[in-house]
Parts: sequence; C-alpha cells; structure tokens
Amino acid sequence: MFTGIVTDVGEVIAVEPRAEGLRRLKVACSYPVDSIAIGASISHSGVCLTVVEAAAAGNRTAISVDAAAETLRLTTAGQWKKGSRLNLERAMKVGDELGGHVGAGHVDGVAELVAREDLPDMAKLTLRAPRELMRFVAVKGSVALDGVSLTVNEVTDVTFSVLLIPHTLAVTTFAAAKVGDIMNLEIDLMARYAARLLETR
Repeated sequence: MFTGIVTDVGEVIAVEPRAEGLRRLKVACSYPVDSIAIGASISHSGVCLTVVEAAAAGNRTAISVDAAAETLRLTTAGQWKKGSRLNLERAMKVGDELGGHVGAGHVDGVAELVAREDLPDMAKLTLRAPRELMRFVAVKGSVALDGVSLTVNEVTDVTFSVLLIPHTLAVTTFAAAKVGDIMNLEIDLMARYAARLLETR
C-alpha cells in the first residue's frame, strides 16, 4: 500500500526487453542500497513494481524491476525509456504518517493532460479520463496521478482538475508536465468500493 507522498524522483537508466513481453527497467534513485530488500514493492509513477535487483551506481542506487505485458499495455510504463523521470514511493509501513490517501499502486487507467494554467502560487492541471472512471471522481475527493495523491478541484462529465502547490511541483515530475502528456490514474479505493456496494444492492 502507498500514500501518494512521493519520496524521490528516479531516472530510468536502462530498458531491457525480456521474453513473454516482459520488460526489465533499471531505475536510478537516492534510496540507500542497503535499505532496499529484494522483493520490495516500490511505486513507479503510480505503478507498483517489485524490486528484483539493487546495486550501487556511483552516488546513486540502481533498482531493477520487471514490467509485465499487461502493465506495459495499461499504464504509461510502455512509454518509459532511458532518461524518463518517475515519481517514486516506497511501500507504507505500519505506523507511518498517512499524509496522502491509501492507494494500492494498481493503475485503473490513464488520463490525458488537456490544459495547464500556471498561477502565481500554484499550477492548475485539467485532465481527461475515461468516462467509466469519471464516475469515481468527485470534487474534494482523492485521486493518484502518476503516483501523487491529489485533491480533486473541479469535475465535468469527462474532465477533472487538480491544483498543485509549489512544494508538489518541486518534488515530483509535474513541473515539466505539458498538455498532451498521459498520466497514470488510480481512483480512490473508497469510491470504488462504495460504487460496488451500490451496484450489488
């Protein structure tokens, strides 16, 4: 489980195709190498991936993860290449501060950035999401975009907007976000379960 509070921005330093449509990604990060266990779950721009290797790489740590064909098809992972920057978050531990909202790192779909407005103290991003996911998005509710926990500001039938404060812009990949970018979207778990309960009544 994750909180959507990014703790590092990693950089893809190698992409290696594997059998059965699998792709191995090597990502450089600032996490101490001796603190990363093989088998650990780390959110990569909202996609929960399992660490299969970890080694020192100069003054950084290189972690390797495998992305399966389904992950590559349904998320932005299929577009990641050498030089891609990813929002990273390590799995939540019992007792950790829950500063965002609880997420699973299971991407529901992708959203397209259709407008960006840079305001004096923040940035407003408007995104278009699949209609079947928009029913889970509510004003003042939570979403995870590229692994970042954000509060929804406005909602229409097919779009929603979020406001990013300077700190979020500084510690995530969103400073470079531009119209046309595709982002991983995970809807709020509580919204998903509430909708399911209503469907089965």
